[in-house]
This record gives sequence, C-alpha cells and structure tokens, in this order.
Amino acid sequence: MESVQGIKQRFELIGNDLKFNRALEKAMQVAPTDISVLVTGESGVGKEAIPKIIHALSHRKHAKYIAVNCGAIPEGTIDSELFGHEKGAFTGATQTRSGYFEVADGGTIFLDEVGELPLTTQVRLLRVLENGEFLKVGSSQVQKTNVRIVAATNIEMFEAIEKGKFRDDLYYRLSTVEINIPPLRQRQGDIHLLFRKFASDFGQKYKMPTVKLTEDAVQLLLRYRWPGNIRQLRNIAEQISVLEENREISAVTLQSYLPSTINTNLPALVSTQKRENDFSNEREILYKVLFDMKSDLNDLKKLTLELLKGDNTEKVQEENENLIRKIYGDKKEDQVREDTVTEVLHLPEPVIESTSNGRVATQEDRYHFAEEIEEEETLSLQEKEIELIKKSLERNRGKRKAAAAELGISERTLYRKIKQYDL
Repeated sequence: MESVQGIKQRFELIGNDLKFNRALEKAMQVAPTDISVLVTGESGVGKEAIPKIIHALSHRKHAKYIAVNCGAIPEGTIDSELFGHEKGAFTGATQTRSGYFEVADGGTIFLDEVGELPLTTQVRLLRVLENGEFLKVGSSQVQKTNVRIVAATNIEMFEAIEKGKFRDDLYYRLSTVEINIPPLRQRQGDIHLLFRKFASDFGQKYKMPTVKLTEDAVQLLLRYRWPGNIRQLRNIAEQISVLEENREISAVTLQSYLPSTINTNLPALVSTQKRENDFSNEREILYKVLFDMKSDLNDLKKLTLELLKGDNTEKVQEENENLIRKIYGDKKEDQVREDTVTEVLHLPEPVIESTSNGRVATQEDRYHFAEEIEEEETLSLQEKEIELIKKSLERNRGKRKAAAAELGISERTLYRKIKQYDL
C-alpha cells in the first residue's frame, strides 16, 4: 500500500497539515472497498482529488471514472444525463441515449455538488445505491449497474435536510464514510508552501522569473481568510506572476490583489449569509438581557440590605435614584419612570418573620437569604446554557461539529461543556 507522501507526489498534492493528511489516509483506507463516500468541505479546497485517489487505489481502477458536476446540469435534463433516455421520451430525444450510470458500469462515478440534485433525481439515485437498479427516462425496463459512487458537497447537509431540499435517507446512504477537507485558513503551514508552488509553476508556464514574497507579505498571506481557498490562492498567484514587473512582492502590492472586504483571518462577528434556522442573534440578545437583569437585581439587593440595616436613608434614596436612571435613562417626561421611582422610594419596611424552628430571623439570616437568591440566579443561567446545548444537539442529531457551529463555539468547548454537564 502506498504511503501518504507517495500519494501526494502521484497526484501532485501540496501540504503537510494534519487534518489534510488524515483526509488522505481515510481515502486510502476506504479505496479497496465498495462503500459510498461523501467528501465535504468549502468551495475551492480541492475535494475533486479524493475520488480520483479512491478510484486509482480500488479494484475498479481499470474501468471508467466519470466526474459529473450536478450543479451545472439543468434540472430538466439531469435525469437523462445520469440514467439515459429512450427515443421519443421527450421533445428532442431523437435517439436512445445511455446515461453515465450505464456507461460507467464497473467503474466509479463522482457526483460533485450532489446537494444541488433535484428531489426527483435523489429518489432515482437512492434506488441505485440500494440495489443497483435504474430506469431510463421514458422506459419501463429496469436495468442493473455496478458502480462505486463518490459524492461531494460544499453545503451544510443537515441544513438542507431541515429545509426539505435533500433527503435524509439519501444522505445516510451517501455518507457511509465522510471525508472532510479543511479550509485553507485552517492550514496555516501550507499557505505559503502552496503559493510558492503556484508561483513556480506560473513562472515556468509564462517563461518569467518566479515571484517571491517579502516577510511582511508572507504575514499578510497567512492572516488573510481565503474565502475562495486554494482556487483563490492559485488565481492570485497567477495574476501576480503575469502583471508584476518587480518579482519581489511586498505586502502593499499583495494587498492590492486581495478583496478589501475580507482581508484578515479575524473571526467575523456577524455572518454574511442569514440562515433561516440560525438563532445566534437571538441567543446573544438573550444572554445580554439575562446579564443585565442579573446586574440590576444585584443593585436592588444592595439597596434591600441597606434598607434592612435602616441606618442611612439618604444614601439609600440617592443610590435608588441612580439605579432608576441606569435602567430607564434620563427622560424626565417619562411618567413610567417617575411612578417607578416613587414606588421604589416608598418601599414598605421588611416584615420580620419567625424561622421554621420558631426563632426570630436575624440580620445574618437575611444576608444568607440574599446569597441564596444569587446562587439561584447563577443556576438559572447555567440551566439556560444546558437547555441551549441540548436543543442544538437534538436539532443536529447529535453531531457535535454542527451543534458547535450553530452555537457559535468551538467543537472542543462544546465537548468540554457536554462532559461538565454530563449531557
């Protein structure tokens, strides 16, 4: 069996990132089998290399390998492309045509952007995965095919399932083994390495000296988020190689080739794409309200303790007014605020009750009661956090990675909280 390094040389892959190496190892391990594989990752990370590796290392390597971009085929013709059609099946079908599943019998089919398949085509694909059977468009004769299916997508599949755009049964059949390719921003050690490789290739292609980056340009290269991943990095390396006369590239020059909207690797506070089931904004508002309420309650408890002491009425009134201003602002014409001030300033004297054992409650008992209130509030916040984590895990079917992304925390933090709360 070939080594990971041998596979990289054979397929001209660059990088030493641990997650990237792990993805290659998984591809090599599943290649000798016939199980379905789903390759996930952002657009431009190089997902198309995985099915090529799987096919080349499988027993099907001498049969056909066909790559199909599902997102590029019109919805009205995709069934015909995949499964073929009979003569006269629709307008323009002047002769019988074999589809990809018939042509690739015995080989491998790579379905790129499988999340873009129409629901009717998904039903047909599920049948092929379950028993290897399919029907040509316009035919009633069942045909058999023996193909290995490797699919790839750059969308969140669970989100597509929740929206009814992708069948959950098809997802579980496709993702018998799931291989994730990390985005370029998570492969810090590979970014400059890839740039140098691209710069060298384009220097030879255009018969020009290879461009080199200054130290400050390298730092800028590493800080950039690379939303287009390897594809974007390659395009920028080609532009610089062709357009720049000075072959030593500074940070200022490199910056001019990077889109100004996103120029660093800093975390984004607000997502640029609004998801229908995204409750991150609501969660942030909820946390803010809870913490503000806790702060106000703490101030009220301090006032209550001052009232219990009963030795400084003027100070209590002054703090009371400050608290009301903090909560309601300085709008004097606001009658609600004036009524609230009047109500708080005329709080009745606390009733001193007997304890369960008949003993009259002391000042120390009241302090202890105030501490219990604070503990209950803290517990309430903790319960809210536990409730949010539970709901997110249920919504994402126990997938920690998807739940962590939905909650806006790292997968490691989510795992620690699951362990901490014994969920």
